Amino acid sequence: MSRLDEIKKPIEKELDVFEEKFKSSMKSSVPLLDRITHYIVKRKGKQIRPMFVFFSASLCGTIDEATHRGAALVELLHTATLVHDDVVDNSYERRGFFSVNALWKNKVAVLVGDFLLAKGMQLSLANDDFGLLKIVNEAVQQMSEGELLQMEKARKLDINENIYYEVIRQKTASLIASCCAVGAASVNKDAVVIEKMRSFGEKVGMAFQIKDDLFDFGTDDVGKPLGIDIKEKKITLPLIYALSKSGKTEKHHIINLVKNHNENSAKVEEVISFVRNSGGLAYAEMQMHRFQDEAFEILGSFPESEARTGLEQLVRFTTERKK
Repeated sequence: MSRLDEIKKPIEKELDVFEEKFKSSMKSSVPLLDRITHYIVKRKGKQIRPMFVFFSASLCGTIDEATHRGAALVELLHTATLVHDDVVDNSYERRGFFSVNALWKNKVAVLVGDFLLAKGMQLSLANDDFGLLKIVNEAVQQMSEGELLQMEKARKLDINENIYYEVIRQKTASLIASCCAVGAASVNKDAVVIEKMRSFGEKVGMAFQIKDDLFDFGTDDVGKPLGIDIKEKKITLPLIYALSKSGKTEKHHIINLVKNHNENSAKVEEVISFVRNSGGLAYAEMQMHRFQDEAFEILGSFPESEARTGLEQLVRFTTERKK
């Protein structure tokens, strides 16, 4: 049994029910759409986002139908953004499977993403879940803004630590924040509690993304080739720190490699070595743990419970995972 299976034990039944509801929330009378959504469900990820929804709901009240709808809403909108991302990134693979655009081309993939967004909204509107829809809609808007901000910065490569945090807060942390806020809001109407859980999720999301960025320079075999971010001209925290500690000539040289030689594997390796030797990885890891500690501090304000333990373990899993 994997570590994640151990963590999800207290909400295993809820997750099984959720899987069925999530499948049926994607139903369509168009055979092509049904085929594609069936393919999407079959290759789903680790269920980390629904886990955050259910544990947060359990921490703040009692899981109910609204929680299940909230989890399905988050997953529908998240899946839509992944399908669109693969089109934007020209990516033909996701989690070791062909992406939707690889099998059915871009036009179909974009329309499938639109369909999933509409399905999520329909699910909420049909049940008057306006509060939940508002939370998730905000996250999707921020995710788009974060991606665009990152693209803009990739052109000029003028990114500092504050801009980096803003990018990952919008791009990644906003979605995990919405999972925790949706879980809380589905069972508890107290705005202070909902905001507390949103903030908790945001801190976790920040730590999660920094961990992801560390893989680009790491020595673990994570199934993700090293230097992918560099090839895509993404300036992440380890590199930002390394550049801040280097002299003008070296800084200019490294930025030139990222900007103009990112397809050359020897040059990419040079950038990776530069970051490893500058203390960039240790600094990023320190910041990751800072966000993790801030998340634990928020959790500590809730009474001890099985749900709180589940969330603590889930937070640790996000920063200790090997891929």
